[in-house]
Amino acid sequence: MFVSVFRLFLIIAALFSLDAPLSASEGDGDAEPVKAAEAGLPVVELDVQKQKLAGLQIITVHASAYQPEFAAYGKAINIQPLVAIRSQYRVALSEQKSANARLTQSGQSIRRTEELYRHGVSSKRIVQEQQSLWQTDKAQLEARRAQSDAVLEDARVTWGTELAEWAFATDRDRLSDFVSGRETLLLVTLPVGKELPAPDVGVFVDPEGNRGKADKAVYISPAPQIDQTVQGPSYFFRAGGKRIRPGMTVSVWLPEVGAREDGVTIPGSALIWSLDQAFVYVKTGQATFSRRLLADYNPLAGGYFVRDALKPGEEVVTVGGQMLLSEEFRAQIPDEDN
Repeated sequence: MFVSVFRLFLIIAALFSLDAPLSASEGDGDAEPVKAAEAGLPVVELDVQKQKLAGLQIITVHASAYQPEFAAYGKAINIQPLVAIRSQYRVALSEQKSANARLTQSGQSIRRTEELYRHGVSSKRIVQEQQSLWQTDKAQLEARRAQSDAVLEDARVTWGTELAEWAFATDRDRLSDFVSGRETLLLVTLPVGKELPAPDVGVFVDPEGNRGKADKAVYISPAPQIDQTVQGPSYFFRAGGKRIRPGMTVSVWLPEVGAREDGVTIPGSALIWSLDQAFVYVKTGQATFSRRLLADYNPLAGGYFVRDALKPGEEVVTVGGQMLLSEEFRAQIPDEDN
């Protein structure tokens, strides 16, 4: 019994004696380029000369405001039906002018015939024929006027007052940018319960659903009809037609009414990924960099808005973060030669 206990004591002592030299050996030799950070993530050491050789680029982030957004559905609309309505309206106007000219001529003929009748030169039958012709021309003018009004009302019901006025404007061709493809007409439908903010605020659209590449869209007018599948209010916008073509479905981002948040903005190149998580490297000293987890951020055009992970005045690596990540992981690999 005593021998067994004594033998157990010797084994435990041997284990402690093996652990002590191992710990001591970790402190020998050159210092590792990675140290433990307070948040549990390592700190990478890289002197100034190596930073220059690695091409590191660093910026100081500043406070910025962010407008929270909600997503909506949009569709690029073919402008051809509105162009066809414009052509119908122009034909109707032309026929109306012709009918008006004929009515004017008929009226002049009546006055001449009546004058001749009073002087006994013309018969009453000829006067009656001229009056009948004038009545016919008047009815045709009213019919042509009603036809042009019907085309105009059809355009307003289908496209709204603003786009109808664009189509029928005589001072300049307001639809030329749509016809040429320089711009695309968008029908944006909001989710039920959402409101359109002020028309001049930033609304962004992208056919691939990428907020970082989204282009700004410009408000035109409310749409007179709603999308039956979404049931929300609809509005017309216009956007550059370089990447959006008629028939495409687009993702739309609109600002939430009355909501703003504070944080910082970083360029897209600052973001690095590891194990499906987003990080940035923050310069914590002249030669030290700490990897910082970004748990709450939003994509913007050309970058990201970060709420809490970064503070104004901190220095963030914008170029070279992937190299720091590789250096961090390389330093964690055990050296089999030691």
